[in-house]
Amino acid sequence: MTRSVLIYTKPPRIGVAKTRLARGVGRTEARRIAHMTMARTLRTAVDARWQTTLYVAPDRAVSDTFGKAGAKLARRPQGAGDLGARLERGLTEAPRGPVLFIGADAPDISRALIWQAFRALDRHDAVFGPANDGGFWLFGLRTSARTVSPFRGVRWSGPHALADVQANLPAGTRVALLPELIDLDEAEDWDSWKGRA
Repeated sequence: MTRSVLIYTKPPRIGVAKTRLARGVGRTEARRIAHMTMARTLRTAVDARWQTTLYVAPDRAVSDTFGKAGAKLARRPQGAGDLGARLERGLTEAPRGPVLFIGADAPDISRALIWQAFRALDRHDAVFGPANDGGFWLFGLRTSARTVSPFRGVRWSGPHALADVQANLPAGTRVALLPELIDLDEAEDWDSWKGRA
């Protein structure tokens, strides 16, 4: 059985990553924050217990280096479509078994939390790592040939993303929850995270 971690990210470049955050903290600071969260996520995601793949947007950035940790990871382009279509592509391409989807926005992510998510999928059908904004920093599924994508019709980048994905899961799905983390999407998130760190 293959455990898979799929990281959805953009290269930490001005005008590409963290554009909402840049409106509040400035473009240079947003790039620095994007680089920091990317480096933390990639270091965390490299582990012998699972297989990690980097899903990159825009597609042409698939050849970027993504730092020392990123050099060790397989890469695929996210492709066209909204976030739901791009996540569905990863779901289709991943080996059958437990699959986790994460972004590079939660600086407090850890190997222990990723492992906790995989352990939760031993007893549950799905797992969420809720984010402070109503979205999620992690979503996972135990997949099989019959798995149906829960990513269609989701209101992304807002307070309904987790609830929409959960509503798309089949009736009777056993769902586990991980601790809530802060996603650094807006200046207020950055201020809140700095205040706790």
